[in-house]
Amino acid sequence: MGTGALMSIGTRAMFANYAALTAVGNNIANANTPGYSRQQVELATAGSQGGGSGFFGKGVDVATVSRSHNQFLTREVAYTASLASADAARAAQLSQLENIFDTGEAGIGHAAGQFLNAFVDVAAKPQDASARQVALSRADELATRFRAAGQQVDALQSGVSHALGVSTKQVSDLAQQVATINQKIVGSIGAGHEPNDLLDQRDQLVREISQQVQVTTIAADDGSMNLFIGGGQRLVLGGQAAQLVTLADPYDASRMQLGLKDGGVTVVLPDNLVTGGSTAGLLRFQNDDLVDARNLLGQMAASIAGRVNEQQALGLDLRQPAGSGAPIFDTGSAKVMPHGSNAKAGGVDVASMLDVNGARISTVSIAVTTPSELEASDYLLQADPGGSGGYQLTRLSDGLARAVAAGDVVDGFRIDIAAPAPAAGDRFLLQTVGGAAGNLKRVLDDPRGIAAAAPVTATAYTENTGTATVASIRAVSTTLDPNLRAELSFTNATGDYDWVLYDSGNNVAANGTATWQAGRPIALNGFELSLSGVPANGDRFTVEKTAFPATNNGNARALVDLRDAALIGQRSSGGVVTQAGVTVTDAYANALADVGVRVQSAKTSAQMSASASADAQAANAEASGVNLDEEAARLIQFQQSYQAAAKMLQVAQSVFDTLLDITR
Repeated sequence: MGTGALMSIGTRAMFANYAALTAVGNNIANANTPGYSRQQVELATAGSQGGGSGFFGKGVDVATVSRSHNQFLTREVAYTASLASADAARAAQLSQLENIFDTGEAGIGHAAGQFLNAFVDVAAKPQDASARQVALSRADELATRFRAAGQQVDALQSGVSHALGVSTKQVSDLAQQVATINQKIVGSIGAGHEPNDLLDQRDQLVREISQQVQVTTIAADDGSMNLFIGGGQRLVLGGQAAQLVTLADPYDASRMQLGLKDGGVTVVLPDNLVTGGSTAGLLRFQNDDLVDARNLLGQMAASIAGRVNEQQALGLDLRQPAGSGAPIFDTGSAKVMPHGSNAKAGGVDVASMLDVNGARISTVSIAVTTPSELEASDYLLQADPGGSGGYQLTRLSDGLARAVAAGDVVDGFRIDIAAPAPAAGDRFLLQTVGGAAGNLKRVLDDPRGIAAAAPVTATAYTENTGTATVASIRAVSTTLDPNLRAELSFTNATGDYDWVLYDSGNNVAANGTATWQAGRPIALNGFELSLSGVPANGDRFTVEKTAFPATNNGNARALVDLRDAALIGQRSSGGVVTQAGVTVTDAYANALADVGVRVQSAKTSAQMSASASADAQAANAEASGVNLDEEAARLIQFQQSYQAAAKMLQVAQSVFDTLLDITR
C-alpha cells in the first residue's frame, strides 16, 4: 500500500471537514433568517480495500447536506399560528367596536335619558316654547348619537371588507410562489439530493399563508407540496395555484365572503369552513359580532323612536285647531334583501318584474307593528321549503324557525307578500332593525308640534265623599274616541262601578260594570285613568274631550313615564306578555355588557392562542433552529479535524520525500 492512499485519505478528510465547516458557517450566517433550518453535512465511510494484510479504509465521503426538520412540528407551527392570527384579528376588531359604545355622558343611554327627561319641563309648562325647543334639541342629539354609532359600524364593515381583500391578495401571491417553488423542487430532487433552501422557503411560505387562512398540506411523491383550504378545495396542486378572492354577500353587497377562482370557475367557500388565519377572524367578526352590534343599536333606536312616536300620536299639539302629534323620529323602512340566486322572472311582462341585474323584483315587504317587541336579530324567509307550499321564517340570532303566511305578525313586525309570489326556494334576508340606528333622524322641527296634551280630561265630581282623586289620565290606544264622554259611578265601597259612554248627542253608545283595584288604572275607550285614594259609594268621575289643550300635560307626563317603561325586548304570545322588556337605560347597559364580554373573551383567546403558537415555535426552533453555542463548538471540532487532515497530508508528503531519497 503506497503513500498515495494516505494522501487520498488526507485529501478526502480535508474536503469533508471543509464541507462541514462550510455548513456550520452557513448556519451561523443564517441564525436569524426566518424559516431557516439548521443544515449539517452527512459523512459516510468511503469503503475499504482488501489486501493480504486485511482491509484498509479509503477515507470519508460527503454523502449529502441534510436539514434538521420535523414534519409534525412544522405543521404544528403553521396550525397554531393560524389560530393565533384568527383570534388576534377578531380581538383587534372588537376593541374598535367597543369604542362605539361609549359610557357616561358620552353614551347613547345618557342621551336617551336626557331626551325623555326634557318632557318633565314640558309637562310642567305645556305652553313654554323654550321647554319644547329643548325637548326637540335633545331628540336631535339622541338621533345624532345613534347615527354616529351606525356610521362607525358601517366604517368597521368597510374596513373588514378592505382587510379581507388585502388578505386574499396576499394568499394568492404566496400560493403562486409555493407553486413556483414546487416546480423547482421537483426538478432539483432528480439530482438525488434535497434542495434544503427551497424546502425552507416553501415551509416559510406555508406559514405565512396560514397566518391569513388555514391550509391543509399534503406532500406528493415527487417532492411537491399540495395545499387545500375550505374543506378540501385546492389552493396549490403541484405547480398550479388557484386564486383566493373576495365575493359580495348574496344578500348584502357591503359584506364579503371568500371564493376560490380556479380555471375560470369561482367556488364560494362556506364561512364555517374557513377556520383559521386572519380571514377567519375577520369573517367571524363581520358575520357575528358586527351584525349583533348593529342589531342591538338598531333595536334600541327602532324601539325608542317607535314608542315615542306612538305616544306622540296619542296626544294633542299646540296647533290651531289642535291635532294629534306628528312623528318626532324617523328610522327609515325595514329592509328585505333577496338572495342573489333567487329565481328569474319568466313569462310575459318580464321587464316590469326584473331589476337592473335581471333578478326577480322582491314582492316581500315588512312593516313594524309593535316597536317594543322587535328583536335584535335578522331573519331568513324561505319560500316553499321542502315543497310545503308555504313560507318558513328563521330568526338568525337563535335559529328559531316557524311556518308563516302573508300577513302574519312575528316579533313585532308584519310580513306582507304581494303578487307575483316568490318562486319555490327563493330566500330573503329580513333586516327589521339593522338600519334603524344609522337612519334615525328627528323629523319634527316645530316646537308646537309636540303633543303634550292628552285628548281627554278626567274630572271628579265635587260631591264625591271618598278620598279618590284623579292621579293621571292618558291615551293608550289609537282606538280612543275623544267625542265619547265617559261617566263612571261607584256603586259600593269595594270598588265596583258602572260606566256609560255617551256620544255627542248624549245618547248611550256603550255601558257596563267593572271593579276598580288600587294601583291599577281603569281602562276604557282607549284611555287609562289612574286614581289616588279610595272612592266611596256614589262617587262619580267624568272623562271627556280636552277643552283646553294648551294647558293640558297628560301626554307629556306619559312621555316622561317612558323613562321607566319596558320599551325594548318585550315578547308576547296571543296578546299575553311572555317576557317583560327592559328600559332604555337597561338595554344600553346590556349592550355594553354584551360587547364587553366579547372583547374580554376575544382577548383571552388571543393570549392563549398566541402562547400556544409561541410554544410551538420554540419547540420547532429547538429541533431545527440554529443554536450558536452548538455551532461554535462544531466550528472548533471541524477546525481541529481539518487541521489534523492537513497534518496527515504533511506526513504523507514527508514519507513520500523519504522514499524518494532512499530510491536515489
